[in-house]
This record gives sequence, structure tokens and C-alpha cells, in this order.
Amino acid sequence: MNIEYAIIVKNKTRLELLIERFNTKAQAKFYIERLGGNFNDYEIENEIFQNSLQSLQLQLSKVVKNKIVERNFVSSFIFSENQLIIVIGQDGLVANTAKYSKNIPIIGVNPDKERYDGVLLPFDTTNFIGGVENVISTKYDSKTMRFAEAKLNDGQRLLAFNDLFIGASTHISAKYKITYNNSIEEQSSSGLIVSTPAGSTGWLSSIFNMSYGITNMFEKNLKPKRPKLKDNELLFAVREPFQSVRTQIGITAGIIKTQNNLTIESLMPTSGVIFSDGIESDFLSFNSGSIATIGIAKETAKLVI
Repeated sequence: MNIEYAIIVKNKTRLELLIERFNTKAQAKFYIERLGGNFNDYEIENEIFQNSLQSLQLQLSKVVKNKIVERNFVSSFIFSENQLIIVIGQDGLVANTAKYSKNIPIIGVNPDKERYDGVLLPFDTTNFIGGVENVISTKYDSKTMRFAEAKLNDGQRLLAFNDLFIGASTHISAKYKITYNNSIEEQSSSGLIVSTPAGSTGWLSSIFNMSYGITNMFEKNLKPKRPKLKDNELLFAVREPFQSVRTQIGITAGIIKTQNNLTIESLMPTSGVIFSDGIESDFLSFNSGSIATIGIAKETAKLVI
């Protein structure tokens, strides 16, 4: 592998987004503080990130050519085999990038360990360069990550590194027919989450937090359990299913493996959507007549460890 470029993927900080919104830092500060917020936290977060980014670029420039790609351009950026990817930011940025990486190596760098969990960010600015040098010399260890896939009956498909959401685009109830393990139900709910092993600590974990939190009101000393998904497994959960004379709640969660897909038929005339990894702007329309088959994709991502 002849690495010619390192592509640095980053996202704008909260402070940068505020300045874009209010035109100047002073106006952004006035707005936040007028509402009782702590503007200093935005400044500290931005300073730590910018220092980490500057350190990363300085070290990287001594080893390989590099350029920055902002998160909002990742979906249209064409990655190639002579590149490696360095993601600096939150865990979700790794997920957003991985779908378009074409299985080229991804090095996740945590710019702020006091702020980000770093589940998908095994490196920081003190040790990432070793990972870069290992990739260049092809002497690196990596973990292959599987994607979830939503495929519609018209041929459209969408990949997810962490999770898929299937439901309505607003806070109205989603209506659909679900088929799983030879059982079929008509349901009304807040939509479904389908999680990969990588995403089980993300959105899916919040569903468990809510479920155990409510249950703990009635069953004291409850010991919460978390799913440990295998590489060839997905887990789906129905959010807030509603039982009525028309809709059922028998299918609320399950494991999807290679041999048993989940099928969902939309019963929504409008506003039905499928999006992945929290990116609502990159979606498939999921309205009446659409049937989605949810399973494990053939594509993979390669995370350097």
C-alpha cells in the first residue's frame, strides 16, 4: 500500500457554529450569557480542540501530505486506496466517516479525553503518529467493523455504522407492518432503532436507560444488563410501541443475523424516513408502498487499533 495522503476529517466546534449563526464571537457571547449560559465552556472546548488539531497537523506534516475535509463534505468526498483517514472529534464522527471510507484504514483521534468517551477513538495526539507510521509500513492492527443495511424494494439502500432509524420524520407516530421470525404485526410507535455492535453504546443504550429507569420504579434493586452483540449480529428495538384495537406490541426487540432479516412495510402516506448514524439530512423516503429489508451489509470498515 502506497499512502500518498492522509485525509483529516473534522467537524466544527460548537463555538464555530455559534459564530456562523451570530456573525461574530461577541454577538454569540451576548446571546449565550443573556440566557444564563456559560460561554466560557464553549471557549475552552474550542481552544482544546484547536490545539489538538494544530498538534496533529504539525506532527503529520513531517510524515505524510495531508488535507482537511469537513464533516459535511464527507458524503461526497471520493476516498481512494492511496489514502488513510484520520478522524479527530467525537465518536459519532468516526461512524459518519466509516460509511464512505471504502474500507481504507481509519485512525480515530480523541482531541479531548475529559469531554469525549472515545469508544471509537483509540488514539490521542501523543500517540496517533505511531498508528500513521504503522499504516504506511502496512504493519498495523485493525478491527473490521460491519455495517447495518436498509434496502428498499425499489433498490435504494442505506448503510449504518452505528444505527438505523426507521420511522416518521417528526414526532408523530410511525405506522408500519413489521415481519420478524415468521411473525407479522401492524404497529404504531416512535419508530425503530437498529443497532450494530459498534452502536450498542450509543442510541441503543439510551433506550435501555429509559426502560430500566421506568422499570426500577416498580422493581427495586434491578440489575441492568447490556447487550453484547457479536460481529454478525444487529439488535432492533421498537420505541414506545402503542397497543390498540388495530396495533400490536408483540414484536418489540430482537436479534438480526445473516439468516434472519427484519422486514418493515410503511403504512405512512407521508413523512416516513430511514436515516443512519444520526444524520437526518441523508435519508431514504419511507412512505406507503415502501418495504425495507434490514440486515447485515457486505461492506466493512477498517479501524486501526
